[in-house]
Amino acid sequence: MESDLNDYTVIKEGEAEILLHKKNQVFFNKAQVNNRDMSIAVLREFISKRKQEHEAKLSKRNRSTSNVVDKDPSQVSKEGTPSENGEHQAASEEGQSSASRNTEGAARRELQPPKVLEALSASGLRALRYAREIEGIGQVVALDNDLASVEACQRNIKFNGSLAISKVESHHTDARVHMLTHPNEFDVVDLDPYGSPSIFLDSAIQSVADGGLLMCTATDMAVLCGGNGEVCYSKYGSYPLRGKYCHEMALRILLASIESHANRYKRYIVPVLSVQIDFYVRVFVRVYTSASAMKNTPLKLSYVYQCIGCDSFHLQPVGRSLPKNNSVRYLPAIGPVVTQECNHCGKKFNMGGPIWSAPIHDQEWVTSILNSVKSMKDRYPAYDRIFAVLTTVSEELLDVPLFLSLHNLCATLKCISPSAAMFRSAVINANYRISGTHVNPLGMKTDAPMEVIWDIMRCWVKNHPIKAQAPELPGSVILSKEPSHQVDFSRHVGSLSKAQAKKVARFLPNPEKHWGPKLRAGRQITSKHVSLIGHEAVNGHLNQHIEELKEEEEAVQEDNIQEELDAKRLKTTEDIASTS
Repeated sequence: MESDLNDYTVIKEGEAEILLHKKNQVFFNKAQVNNRDMSIAVLREFISKRKQEHEAKLSKRNRSTSNVVDKDPSQVSKEGTPSENGEHQAASEEGQSSASRNTEGAARRELQPPKVLEALSASGLRALRYAREIEGIGQVVALDNDLASVEACQRNIKFNGSLAISKVESHHTDARVHMLTHPNEFDVVDLDPYGSPSIFLDSAIQSVADGGLLMCTATDMAVLCGGNGEVCYSKYGSYPLRGKYCHEMALRILLASIESHANRYKRYIVPVLSVQIDFYVRVFVRVYTSASAMKNTPLKLSYVYQCIGCDSFHLQPVGRSLPKNNSVRYLPAIGPVVTQECNHCGKKFNMGGPIWSAPIHDQEWVTSILNSVKSMKDRYPAYDRIFAVLTTVSEELLDVPLFLSLHNLCATLKCISPSAAMFRSAVINANYRISGTHVNPLGMKTDAPMEVIWDIMRCWVKNHPIKAQAPELPGSVILSKEPSHQVDFSRHVGSLSKAQAKKVARFLPNPEKHWGPKLRAGRQITSKHVSLIGHEAVNGHLNQHIEELKEEEEAVQEDNIQEELDAKRLKTTEDIASTS
């Protein structure tokens, strides 16, 4: 390896180091450090929660067995015959011995370290960071279908020493086949493909153990955000809408797709954290098996109606439940929730979905992860960014799907914008809740109906008049109606979130230029890739490529000259031989 080190660059991230080939043979993106740090934070929390759940299960089992042991057999049948009482006594003693055996077995049974599968490992950096940085982690299995990636991963495992060698194993195989042939084997499955994860979801759901954690990334944001609706439907089973909330809708489409795959195997998911960062979405979900709990899925899904004029949106649930005696009936939802034309501006609706309309975070998990990250900030290379994201997530309204954009509301009415604090105060003074969203600095989640939102904007425009507009425009139609609610714009103490009040940074700029998606490994770099890697990098690669071509041409010319010399020598030798 020493003779080849000149062809590699050593990259250190966290406690792991990898050798990256200068010819881009194996995919690596520095921007994904946010993704890897967030995954490590969630994985640490999962290991802690898993241990707590195991201890609680053992404690419950011990209590149930102790109740059997403490039960007085004479109380079972006080008025029975002696023979009957004797039978009860024998059965009780047998139950006690069986219970004691179960208690001893449970005491001996220890929780095994979680086994992790990284389905698409590339250089193996993520798997190496898991093995070296997370306490209590078990075996990490890294897979890839590209031979160059597997060789790079194995090289990096050796490069990281004995700990990595003992915990990380790399295999050259199709991840889908491996996951299908190892059902319920992995406590954690990590999917981070180049593009869409849709082809891996079915097999990934089957390979996760009951109560395990599935971590999934999708980088095909153009598809998920409405650029190609028909492609999104073919991959994820949902139709996207191009609203200001499209990035959150992308998260909810991915969750709905995972739930759909889980339901085929009598399983369901519980999201613990769902984030949109940089150029991708990342979800962390627990996977459970229960045929009865699976029936609640239609209650967690909704279609979205979005007005093409004023961008007002409404959610139509897929199903509903009806309690009946001691059971629950599951019925189709009652609809439609909207008329043919928008009540506010008179335009038609586009319909998208279905999307996941239940909470996309677990507040307890988010708070615990945030505290853990703060306590070991030196161990996260991207601490500032993930702390900002987690802080904003912790303040979101969990039960409000999608969000409004204040600037979008003002663009519809063609008016100047009130300050965010003033708008939030008006909503709170009207006895509704409102919060920000980690997806968009200008986004606002609220449970206030659109009638109240437009009344607030009507009152704002009355105090800040605008120029006359064409009467058929959506904004003109909305402003032509009188507000039906009294709006109070006085400053409310809750108009700023806790993070804003403490001046905690919530949305950070990119740390460097061209921070985003990168080229697929091995792809030839041309001038059209300037937006991804910059002019200097493109020119450097092109110059290097030109030099390599020149070297090849010179080598070919030298070979041709050598062949000509050899031919002349041979001919001279033959001439001498013929004359003699």
